This record gives sequence, C-alpha cells and structure tokens, in this order.
Amino acid sequence: QLQLVESGGGLVQPGRSLRLSCAASGFTLDDYSIGWFRQAPGKEREGVSCISYVGGIANSADSVKGRFTISRDNAKNTMYLDMNGLVPEDTAVYYCAAGRVGHCSGNADEYVVWGQGTQVTVSS
Repeated sequence: QLQLVESGGGLVQPGRSLRLSCAASGFTLDDYSIGWFRQAPGKEREGVSCISYVGGIANSADSVKGRFTISRDNAKNTMYLDMNGLVPEDTAVYYCAAGRVGHCSGNADEYVVWGQGTQVTVSS
C-alpha cells in the first residue's frame, strides 16, 4: 500500500518557522516527483512547492518563494517543507503528495499518492 504520513503542523506566531515532514511507505519517494499543497478555508487547494523526478528541479509558488524550502532525504524516504517567516496568510491544511510525472507540477491532478493533511495556523 502506497502511503504518505505527515507530521509537524501546529500553531505558530507570525515570523516564526515550522518544518513539516512526510514519510513514505510502500514505495520509493525518489522515483516520484513530489510536492506540497495547501488549502485554506473557503479556498481551492494550491501548489506550494515541488521537486521534479527528472533532474530534481525545485520550484515554489510566488507567495512562498524565499521563505519555504522543499527537500527530500532518500535514505529516510521522507520529504520536508521548511517554512520560515510565516504570516497569517500561510494558515491552511498542508498536504504532501507524490506523482509519476517527470516534471515539477502545481497541478494536484498529476499526483497519485497523498498525505492525510496537517493543520498549520499562524496567529499571535
């Protein structure tokens, strides 16, 4: 069974940092393009950051560039999202995902394995 299990969400004050983790089981994460998505209340799910299977090219949404960093540890079969300089607008449920596409994609339809989601709340 292909599975992604997330951890690391929570309540954090504006300006602080948070790291999300996503452990894969049943498959090798390095064989997939990977991504982080988020969904705020009343809004559509949006792509945050991704790393392509081909070439390991990373990309991020303009709203998080320079603040969020996606990475993966192949030895641990785990992906991460390091979030710095958090602002209230970053409040959302965050999802990790893996897809059998060669490129880095912000299109949720191209991902076939999803984590359960973890809540991140940025508030003073």
